[in-house]
Amino acid sequence: MREIATLEELKSLAGQEVAVSDWIEVSQEQVNRFADATGDHQWIHVDVERAARELPFGGTVAHGFLTLALLPRLLGSAISLGADVKMLLNYGLNRVRFPAPLPVGRSVRGVIVLQSVEDIPGGAQLAWEITVECEGSEKPVCVAEFLVRRY
Repeated sequence: MREIATLEELKSLAGQEVAVSDWIEVSQEQVNRFADATGDHQWIHVDVERAARELPFGGTVAHGFLTLALLPRLLGSAISLGADVKMLLNYGLNRVRFPAPLPVGRSVRGVIVLQSVEDIPGGAQLAWEITVECEGSEKPVCVAEFLVRRY
């Protein structure tokens, strides 16, 4: 995990790759729980037998929004933003793309670039570009600009 002790240090990293997260596996159980939570039970995500027969990936694929929901975990496991941080808030997303599917059972990691740091009242707004790579895939499964407010 990369430790970034101060806001000044963080600002000095703008425009740079800051960290790469550890790999995490996306399991069928996790996909099924996400389907239950969202009501998205499309067969490409939850019907293992049909997906094995009909999809070119040989099995089910994770929801794009499940991949997106992993961003805070990938970021939090790769970077610590200092002891003076009282609170971090997910502020939103500026751009999200899913260039390739994420086959269930594969592992993903985040390549994290700090695009910008903007002062806001009481803190800073951080714009992170996170590219979610999938083991065994040439294309990323998600690329997103993720906005986080640091107080």
